[in-house]
Amino acid sequence: MIVIPMAGLSRRFTEAGYQLPKYMLPLHGRSVFAHAVGSFAAYFDSHPFLFIARDVAGTGDFLAAEARALGIRDARVAMLDAPTAGQAETVELGLATAGVAGETPVTIFNIDTFRPGFTFPAGAWWAGSDGYLEVFRGAGANWSYVRPAPGEEPLAVETAEKRPISDLCCTGLYHFRRAGDFLDALAAERAAPSAPELYVAPIYNHLIRQGRRIHYEVVPSEAVVFCGVPAEYEALEAEPVGPG
Repeated sequence: MIVIPMAGLSRRFTEAGYQLPKYMLPLHGRSVFAHAVGSFAAYFDSHPFLFIARDVAGTGDFLAAEARALGIRDARVAMLDAPTAGQAETVELGLATAGVAGETPVTIFNIDTFRPGFTFPAGAWWAGSDGYLEVFRGAGANWSYVRPAPGEEPLAVETAEKRPISDLCCTGLYHFRRAGDFLDALAAERAAPSAPELYVAPIYNHLIRQGRRIHYEVVPSEAVVFCGVPAEYEALEAEPVGPG
């Protein structure tokens, strides 16, 4: 299942004077939503999609129309009635609202990031992995990070939020082989939080400590397009040809 949490407040866009949630904003003839979700076009026929949102500015009708236009075969919506304590809690509430079974694989992706042509990993490690984070090589204090294990297998030994522990920055794509593992790890994180919000990346640490095999997949930085703040959106608007 592809899970798209989109229940944030879009505060930076509101403060910059935008009237619509950022996922509704137009960008080169499509919505930001269509660019982000279009990253998974290869799986529109084979995977269910779960969109988790608050019903602001007609989001329910917007999601139904956009999913139809994109051609998503199985599109599900979980509506929340209040802001959450972070992306991980948004996903937790969405999974519960949608009645997602614990054995269901879940791939979480940010609504303000584009990954044109995304496909799941092809490495030999994929078949035995309990989860993975997609990363690119970069720097800065605003990313989630992965600290790699030594050796050729791309195993993660630690994850962190806004704390550079390596040059492996997360793209915003997080995969868990079982939804139940995500929920158990989130419960452990909630009991001993590592950050002011309930982010997704740090909860992998609880699985790593249990001996679960958590991996990372490195992609080129140019394969990822960010649209999370007004400056990024406006720079994309100014491009002669849109991303994807």
